[in-house]
Amino acid sequence: MSFNLRQIEVFRAVMITGSIRGAAQLLFVSQPAVSRLLSHTEARVGFPLFERIRGRLFATPEAKKLFHEVEQVYAGVKRVNELARELSEHQEGILNLVASPSVGQAVIPLAMAEFRHSNPQVKLTFQYLGHAPLTERLLNRQADLAVTILPVIHPNLEMEELGSGRLVCICPYNHPLARRATLSVADLLPFPLIGYDRESPFGAMVHALFADSGETVRASIEAGSPQNACALVQAGAGIALVDEFSASSWAASKFVVRPMLNAPVLKATLVRLRTEPMSQPAQAFVEVLQRVMEREGFRVSTQSH
Repeated sequence: MSFNLRQIEVFRAVMITGSIRGAAQLLFVSQPAVSRLLSHTEARVGFPLFERIRGRLFATPEAKKLFHEVEQVYAGVKRVNELARELSEHQEGILNLVASPSVGQAVIPLAMAEFRHSNPQVKLTFQYLGHAPLTERLLNRQADLAVTILPVIHPNLEMEELGSGRLVCICPYNHPLARRATLSVADLLPFPLIGYDRESPFGAMVHALFADSGETVRASIEAGSPQNACALVQAGAGIALVDEFSASSWAASKFVVRPMLNAPVLKATLVRLRTEPMSQPAQAFVEVLQRVMEREGFRVSTQSH
């Protein structure tokens, strides 16, 4: 037999307070009403939810398992209520944005600031996330738009290129490599390199660049992302290969950026649900983002999409 919402509410109140009296006070109803509904609920599900020992209630193992699921239901109801309140407060709309760290700390904040000037009534939310949670947010409709520099392959998602940048080397201002205009993989070998996990998409890209030159990556430090690598180079921990999007977000940095020979192109890509049209605020934000991308020098590449 199934629970109805009122039975779930009473069951949760008893679990939280540990007594019929406490549940009645929490729900602003009489104790007999709670007691009757709880007894009816136990008869309906076919097993006891509480043991009654010397006038006190103790949850059974079955009740504890049910309570875990009930709490998830309440968390969902709370999110629905919060969204309804936000929609009421922001009649012009809410735009939820997510991005990979590379573009999340560079062009996205610039685009958000510019968008707010002409759309002050639209509420913006923003987080930068890893590849998997970013995709999950879109599919679960917890985000309207995502921007990433890694390909997102899913039948329910569509991608649009916003701009492109290359893999570059960053090193401190006083570093020997800073005196060169363009660098090769061989140039990097004598110096401590900040690398990435080989199994990560960025790590695989760096390893492939070295392999094409007949060399092997020997990292002195392994970083979790290009942004982490930028912070380490800023601190003087070594040199690193990062994307131009990440490097551009460190405008007042203590490192210099040098192009790499045969460096791969990374595309900043807009990702959204294929099955739903973009809202008016989302369309307006994309237009602003495209302008910012071009202004910052990240033009759409001439390669085929």
